[in-house]
Amino acid sequence: MARMLFHCTHGRDDPERAIVPFIAAGVAAASGQEAVVVLTVEGAWLCKRGYAESVELDGYPKLGELLPAFVAAGGEIWGCSACTTPRGITEDDLVAGARIVGAATIVGAVADGATPVALG
Repeated sequence: MARMLFHCTHGRDDPERAIVPFIAAGVAAASGQEAVVVLTVEGAWLCKRGYAESVELDGYPKLGELLPAFVAAGGEIWGCSACTTPRGITEDDLVAGARIVGAATIVGAVADGATPVALG
């Protein structure tokens, strides 16, 4: 089993770039891979409860449905602390399956062999 980190830097500002990492990560999780979506910059908002439901784009699955399906398939969501903190997002705000992590956690995962995946 491979560990894959899917980087997501967008939310409402660019729904396509917010949705596509969750599509790919969902496929990875459903196929038995260890999948993590790492949320940074505007993507950090996606770990806040209720936010994903407002991110939609015609022709794409609704993010409000993709995100919980990804977690149900065993995926994890990491909100970067450097990005959640200035946005006022705390552990109490998080969706199920999400946690706030520091850069050391992300760097450590890559150093341990996780494959970073950037889409878009």
